[in-house]
Amino acid sequence: MSRIGKSPVSIVPGVTVIVNADTVAVKGPKGSLSMGIPSGVQVVMEGQIITVSLLSEASKNHAIHGLVRAEIDNMIVGVSTGWSKILVLSGVGYRATLNGTDLVLTVGFSHPVVVKPPEGITFAMQDGKIVVSGINKQVVGQVASDIRKVKPPEPYKGKGIMYEGEHIRKKAGKSAKGVGAAAK
Repeated sequence: MSRIGKSPVSIVPGVTVIVNADTVAVKGPKGSLSMGIPSGVQVVMEGQIITVSLLSEASKNHAIHGLVRAEIDNMIVGVSTGWSKILVLSGVGYRATLNGTDLVLTVGFSHPVVVKPPEGITFAMQDGKIVVSGINKQVVGQVASDIRKVKPPEPYKGKGIMYEGEHIRKKAGKSAKGVGAAAK
């Protein structure tokens, strides 16, 4: 049995959860989310506590036990406080601006790259950093990943778009390789 799946989920004040036979719906101050419950897993709500249990000991049920519990917890956090990812631009002349709700990236291409936010996602600029925020953790992470893919950081100079706190291991260039060969 999953250690994550066994731990109960507590409902934050201001959030309402409705558990049906095959769906879980969560509504809070920032919005509402819902998800389907896979077969083999049972979700029970008792007061302000939600528990996820296995219906049978099949191995596929063990695989989704912790996932269902984590998804419910992420939905509760999302509708109460929200999720956000911060991206940092590193490079001379690299910048990002907001054009209405769209994000416009100038990252060394011959043209600016325009990123349109999907429904429920907002972009913000904060001290030269891009903040992607929303209530669905998976969608926030996917949009941040798609923005990073526009110009991923390269290992020689470290230029590109990276997550805040991400460390890029730098490689030695050709000059360092040539110096080592001449010393022999």
